[in-house]
Amino acid sequence: MEARLDEGSDGNSTEEANSSADTHAHGDPRDGKLHATAISTPPAPSRPDMRARPRRTRRALTLVAAALVCGAATAAPAAATTVPSRTAAAGSGAQVKCTSDDNALAHRLAQKVGGALRERHSTAAVALYDRSSHTSCTYRAHTAFDSASVVKATLLGALLRKAEEGHRKLTSEEKKRATAMITASDNDATTALWHEVGLKGVQHFLDLAGMKDTEPGRQGHWGLTQVTAQDQVKLLKLLTSGSHVLDAGSRGYALDLMHKVTPSQRWGTPAGAPGDATVHVKNGWLSRDTHGWRINSIGAFTGRGHDYGIAVLSQDNKTMAYGVDTAESASRAIHHELAGRKAH
Repeated sequence: MEARLDEGSDGNSTEEANSSADTHAHGDPRDGKLHATAISTPPAPSRPDMRARPRRTRRALTLVAAALVCGAATAAPAAATTVPSRTAAAGSGAQVKCTSDDNALAHRLAQKVGGALRERHSTAAVALYDRSSHTSCTYRAHTAFDSASVVKATLLGALLRKAEEGHRKLTSEEKKRATAMITASDNDATTALWHEVGLKGVQHFLDLAGMKDTEPGRQGHWGLTQVTAQDQVKLLKLLTSGSHVLDAGSRGYALDLMHKVTPSQRWGTPAGAPGDATVHVKNGWLSRDTHGWRINSIGAFTGRGHDYGIAVLSQDNKTMAYGVDTAESASRAIHHELAGRKAH
């Protein structure tokens, strides 16, 4: 199915299908308010493409929470036992897997993230990293989701990379559009920058960043870019540490815009964040007739000893508010456990 992101006269974006299928959607509201609009119950969802890739074996323990599968909807994981990090999910189940230098922290995170997702009637994916404890957790981290506006952070990276390779700074118009795209999730600005950077430019940035799961939306349909939680965490890591992909000035510029996102759009991964952390966030929200609401949130948390990032992607949410609650439930559990470790 092909779709076009168009801007409605009321300031709300809509995604209109360019096919014979009777498909409509409510895209990113420019005001950022949580419109919990009910939609018709979609058909039983098929399992998203699970593109698992080999993972490097680590000495740290991996804590696993096995997912229960009930009918067509996949239930969230429940706490289970420790296994070597090389162990992968088997069968139709999924696992929360955490590795850390702090075994107790890995155990708590696996249990708490699993507990936060257990009762959610939607399909979700989670990935996180914490540099201070060498901790990472994944849950369906290589499952593909429609990006909605979360792809705008990636597009900003591609724009900055293009400018660097041209040995120039962003123009005043590019800065204006980039600011609107990130801080207010403006779709017109995004479309203009998407055409300026081009598919080749976006793919070039993805290749340099090692974001191998991400597939840019075709024919200008940037909101249908296929993204994974694992790749979104790679992007956050790139923006928050030294990198050959973007220089310090570009990284600082991107993080500053993500820090200045309008308050009404600062939901999702920032929920429960430490009060002394600097929050950098980008969210995406999109409803379609299949798989209901897509609710995605990525956030990096820096300063005052904080250096971690979270990505939560989901679909099959019956309302926007339900999907936001899914993202915030998992994020609160993560913030609580990481803050608890620092307190000891």
